[in-house]
Order: sequence, then structure tokens, then C-alpha cells
Amino acid sequence: MANNKRSTHSYISDSRNDKILIYVNGEYPNRSDAKISVFDSGFLLGDGVWEGIRYHQDTFIFLSEHIDRLYDGADALSIDIGFSKEEICNLLDCLMKRNNMSSDVHVRLIVTRGLKKTPYQHPNANINGSSIVIIPEYKKADKKVNESGIRLATVDTIRSTKQILDPRINSLSKLNCILACIEADNLDVDEGLMLDINGYVSTCNSTNFFMIKNNKVFTSHGEYCLNGVTRGKVIEICQKEKFSINQVDFTIDDVHNADEAFVTGTFAGIIPVISIDNHQLSGGKRGDVTQKLQLMYQDIIAKEYSKD
Repeated sequence: MANNKRSTHSYISDSRNDKILIYVNGEYPNRSDAKISVFDSGFLLGDGVWEGIRYHQDTFIFLSEHIDRLYDGADALSIDIGFSKEEICNLLDCLMKRNNMSSDVHVRLIVTRGLKKTPYQHPNANINGSSIVIIPEYKKADKKVNESGIRLATVDTIRSTKQILDPRINSLSKLNCILACIEADNLDVDEGLMLDINGYVSTCNSTNFFMIKNNKVFTSHGEYCLNGVTRGKVIEICQKEKFSINQVDFTIDDVHNADEAFVTGTFAGIIPVISIDNHQLSGGKRGDVTQKLQLMYQDIIAKEYSKD
């Protein structure tokens, strides 16, 4: 990538992406020709849900968890996807075959409320059902960031409540996260650490946050953060491997005094955090517990999704 700043979404550029086919409402245009109407609810209002899913060795990673979250979000927004879960999975498989893709692929699956007869927020202005777009890309994570880590800073933008805009829904309405991302960029760090309405640490602008103190792992209780699939897997690993995992409220002062920290996301997995608000963690390098959890997470992928 041209940008030298570290990122949880740093990837290795791949020219094959220039010729990939995109799924758009039953058609398969080339990337350069893929279009959606200016009257689509997603374009006009950010009215929809989405998932980012990894494709590894001819298999979608944690597919059922992603599809369940997609449908839960659509149900919460009263969006009728118009396809069964099995049919959506078939669309994904078909697109991989059409593109002759087998591994190191990241897929963005997007469902919007569909076309509007006029630009207006009310769902009664919609016609013809939902819109579905699937964008597959060869997108191999740059593993350097999994070793070198990223820097965080606390931002002023806080997480909303479910009464305002439920942060647990993977909605196309990402303004809250975008504002935090812009703040982080202006602070010359890689991600923004966001607090909840009560002043406790919640999450980052595009990843879930964990800290480690005295070999105990802490993360927020989840009310104000996205129900991350990788976050859930890390919690499962901690429970299975007898790590002390605590889903509780904690403060930014607790974070500054942590031994280690890391963030999680579908694309890059587990990424070390080496500093927060210029407070260096684990000597400015990846911590031991973080590395152990990375290896355990990678082991799950290898055992459950490898051909061998």
C-alpha cells in the first residue's frame, strides 16, 4: 500500500483484483462496471447491513457466525433480505467459482433496503425489495502488523446506545466510527479508542479492544460495541485454555497501566497494541500473552479450515 501508516487493514496489493466479477442483484459485472442506483437506500441513507468474511482454502471462515449476524442485523432494522441463509451462502459460493478464487480472499457482503421511488427515509418509499451486493477481493493481510503492532489514542467520539444507533448492529451507517477514525488520523495514530456513554473503554473505530493485566484478559461487556466474530472466538479461546477472561467495565487509566493490549477483527485476526495515548505497552512490542493468543487463533483456522 502507498500509505506508510500501520493499519489493522493493511494488505498486500494484488493486480488480479482489476478483473474480478462483482455480484449485483443477480448480475455479475466486472469490477470497473459494477454499479448501483442512486436511488438505492444504502447510497441515499446508509440503510442496510454488511459482513466482511474471509475465504481460505476454498472455505469461508466462521461463515455461520457471519450469516447469523447479518440476519440479526437485518431483522433489527426490519429489512427483508429476500433470500434464505442457505441461498445467500450459495450466492457466495457461486461468486467464488465464477472468479476462480480459492484463498487469501476477503468478501464484503452488503444488503440494503433496496430502491426508493423518491429520496426519503421512510421504508414505505421503497420498491422491489432489498439490494444485495457481494464484493470479493484478493486481500492478503500484511503480517508485519501482527508482529509490529499498532498505536491507539483515545478519541472524543463515543459509542452510541441502542436507543440512538445500536452499535451492536453491523450497519452501513458508520458515521460514528468514521468520525473516530478521522480523529485518530489527526492524532497520527492507527486507530481510535472509543469510550461508552459512561466513560468506560468500549472498542476501537474498526476493531474490538482487549487489554491484559497480571495475565488476566479484559474486554468490555459488549453493550456498546459490535458483536465481533473474532472477538467471540478470542473469548472462547480464553475460556477453553483457562485464561482469566473478564467482560467488565474498565477505565482509560486501567488501560494506560495495562501490561499488554490487542485488537481483533475479521481481516487481520489479533493485532498487538504497542502504545495508547503515548503510553508504551509491553516495552513497545508484541506481548507474550498476545502472541500466545495469536498462535491459538491461527491454530483454530489451520485445524478447522485447512485441506490437509
